Amino acid sequence: MKKTFALTAPGRHPDRVLDAVKHEIRKYLRRERRRPLPAGVDFLDFDCRFGRDADNAQTVQLSELIALVDAAARDGASQVYAEILAKPGHRTPRPRTDETLADAPPSDGAAGHGHDDGAGTTTPAASPATNDH
Repeated sequence: MKKTFALTAPGRHPDRVLDAVKHEIRKYLRRERRRPLPAGVDFLDFDCRFGRDADNAQTVQLSELIALVDAAARDGASQVYAEILAKPGHRTPRPRTDETLADAPPSDGAAGHGHDDGAGTTTPAASPATNDH
């Protein structure tokens, strides 16, 4: 999507126009993320550019895009340019280090013998009741 959005419209409150612009950007992202991924692709990544017009647009992170639209509206801009292009993304596995292995819980088979109360402490399991008459 390469589009120049007007932040003012006659007869419409500026806040509603701003909401409509942000909604259209989010709607485009949802639509792109719903598409089936090509073979060998883990996720869709997005290249984004933003500016007051297409000539002055700079590369930005996707997570910053909505905040930049808000900032431009606060500064009194009459229009903004947003460019969002989907590209294939590939995940890279996290390297395993000795520190990562040291933080792993022990696998001594003792799991499930107590009760975790949610606060990080474990109470011992109750012993089975004996039926002595």
